[in-house]
Amino acid sequence: MTFDPHQLRDDFPILRRTVASGQPLAYLDNAASTQRPQVVIDAMSDCYQNYYANVHRGIHTLSEESTAAYEAARVTTQHFLNARSSREIVFTAGTTAGINTVARSWGHANVGRGDVILVTIAEHHANIVPWHQLAEAVGCRVEFLPINQSGTIDDSVVAQALKTHRPKLFAFTATSNVLGTNFPAQSWTEMAHRSGAAVLVDAAQAAPHEVIDVQQWDADFVVFSGHKVCGPTGIGVLYAKLEHLEAMPAFLGGGGMIQTVTTEGFTATEPPEKFEAGTPPIAEAIGLAEALRYLQRVGLDNIRQHENALCQRADQALRQIEGVDVLGPMPDLKGGIVSFTMDRIHAHDIAQWLDTRGVAVRAGHHCAMPLHDVLGKTASARASFYLYNTVEEVDRFIEAVQEVRKKFASKGRRRRRPPVTNA
Repeated sequence: MTFDPHQLRDDFPILRRTVASGQPLAYLDNAASTQRPQVVIDAMSDCYQNYYANVHRGIHTLSEESTAAYEAARVTTQHFLNARSSREIVFTAGTTAGINTVARSWGHANVGRGDVILVTIAEHHANIVPWHQLAEAVGCRVEFLPINQSGTIDDSVVAQALKTHRPKLFAFTATSNVLGTNFPAQSWTEMAHRSGAAVLVDAAQAAPHEVIDVQQWDADFVVFSGHKVCGPTGIGVLYAKLEHLEAMPAFLGGGGMIQTVTTEGFTATEPPEKFEAGTPPIAEAIGLAEALRYLQRVGLDNIRQHENALCQRADQALRQIEGVDVLGPMPDLKGGIVSFTMDRIHAHDIAQWLDTRGVAVRAGHHCAMPLHDVLGKTASARASFYLYNTVEEVDRFIEAVQEVRKKFASKGRRRRRPPVTNA
């Protein structure tokens, strides 16, 4: 497939609509959630219209066809991540559910009083709160790696923290959802393993934009969400090395995850079904597989290069606007995310004005309150790019930000608004 964002836009029905008094939509909120191509919509519709039934236990035709499609989706995901086996792929409700599964199952089985969970200050709440909950339950503690002024973390800081804290688990994001910083998953995993720590990588912001090879990374756990890779909501992926899944106790109990149940107790089945209690997200898994195939046809390397070009253009232009503070490193060190603040103008006012120009961005703390606290910010505005965004949309975005500056700069102090919880 030849990479042309203008041509790719035709694959996404929602991008044809207009907003804000007839303005064409410039959707720059992709770090929160991406849009779905027609092939994903069609795949899920086909399932519901032609062969949907519950999976695994039915002997009739529809159940067998649904089961085959559901398990084929697992194999597609295995290949997308280059996992050794489809048994290492657990379908969850999303990244958050995947991390909670590790915390509640592996964590309760392997972490005790006085142990350390090491994370970075740049983490999404989904990679902080479950570890705080684990700390409350078992008496471990959570330690945070600081970022430097450029929005990155030096390997020497990581090495020192691993040496000092000797964590049981090092859990970190591959790409910050606020700063856009790309962190070195493979080298950090190697460092952590040498210190005896297990590793969880939050790939929610990486999976949509770059090739992920879990065998090369060698992380113990990797998680990502369907809705950030052009797939449906309500589904995510937990990759875990098979030896971990076999040793971990089942997290949720119910149908589907059992081998036997008696009045005295139960025996769990083998992974991955061991961690997929209840009716799984059947149509969602089928839609996710179609989305992953779509991204592979487009080419993840092509997507990454395109986003980097858009990010370079937006970052450079924003830094030339008086009063704008761009958060995080320069574009060559980050993904397609540009977060910023503006003197005396609240992020919500920025986003609201941009919406009147048809430009959709995010405003708030982006589920990263500790990071905003250390940056001295209550909120930020965030533009995030994807394969269907164009240079023209970036220019519209910059023009709208310049208008905000002119409109609000002379009106005194910004209005204070409560923070918004968002991804």
